[in-house]
Amino acid sequence: MITPSSSIIYSVLAYVANPGNNTVSIIDTETNLMIYNILVRSIPYRLAITPDGRRIFVANYGDLTISVIDTIAHAVTATIFTEGDPSGLAITPDGSRIFVTNEDNNTISVIDIATNTVIATVYVGTTPNEVAITPDGKCTYVTNADSDNVSVINTNTNTNTVISTISVGYKPSGVAITPDGNHAYVTNKFSDNVSVINTALNTVISTIFVGYKPSGIAITPDGNHAYVTNLGSNNISVINTATNTVTATVSVGDAPSGIAITPDGTHVYVTNEFSDNVSVINTATNTVTSTIDIGSNYFPVRILIKNGM
Repeated sequence: MITPSSSIIYSVLAYVANPGNNTVSIIDTETNLMIYNILVRSIPYRLAITPDGRRIFVANYGDLTISVIDTIAHAVTATIFTEGDPSGLAITPDGSRIFVTNEDNNTISVIDIATNTVIATVYVGTTPNEVAITPDGKCTYVTNADSDNVSVINTNTNTNTVISTISVGYKPSGVAITPDGNHAYVTNKFSDNVSVINTALNTVISTIFVGYKPSGIAITPDGNHAYVTNLGSNNISVINTATNTVTATVSVGDAPSGIAITPDGTHVYVTNEFSDNVSVINTATNTVTSTIDIGSNYFPVRILIKNGM
């Protein structure tokens, strides 16, 4: 494994959360090699990155903390104590706040990034799971796994109040918002489908059946396709967002969970939890072009991608 150096220029880097050994792995997407591991705290699960790409926040599900990683030094520089078991997290487009789901007490912690302190608590549905913020920063969408709905929080005025609750499928999990902010796509793990929400009306306008136990979801930078990890069928569903139909299915490893797309939209990276590896999909052909070993019993669950420096 290569040790990162400040003198090395990386094109695009992927960061992988590994609850099996409490690390975040770094992958150089140009070579598809794992170049470094960063030790965090107990059971890292999901990640979010600041708009300037300089800091990554890691939700440590096992000990009520968030680790803050400096992406230049490749090291943890701070630890934030939350108000519950942190699961999902998302950062506002202006980089000022982070919204964290606390599964055990049905709340969202709002953290001021400048001070790394919790500044507000918002009550949502039962077992909030993942979270996504609209590109204009006005609304935050939270999947509530045990109430089968999505909470919409008004974030633009800093009132942090729930303004809408949207019924979706059974056990909603992942959520992603299109680049134009017009639609939110929600994976419903035990309904085997995806709900499409019109964000202007906050109503479901389409339901798309995918594979078994859909979990993660990511949308291409051009907004034309959504990629869904099907945890139970070991494949990826590719959705055409213009027609809301599945146009391709790609087989990957065992228990695909996390998913991220390169900034140029040419490749999709998928964490396969029980295969201890990452599949790389070429979006032009929707075929797996590379498989990256992470480490035995690392159980990689989530991934994000950032531009190099």
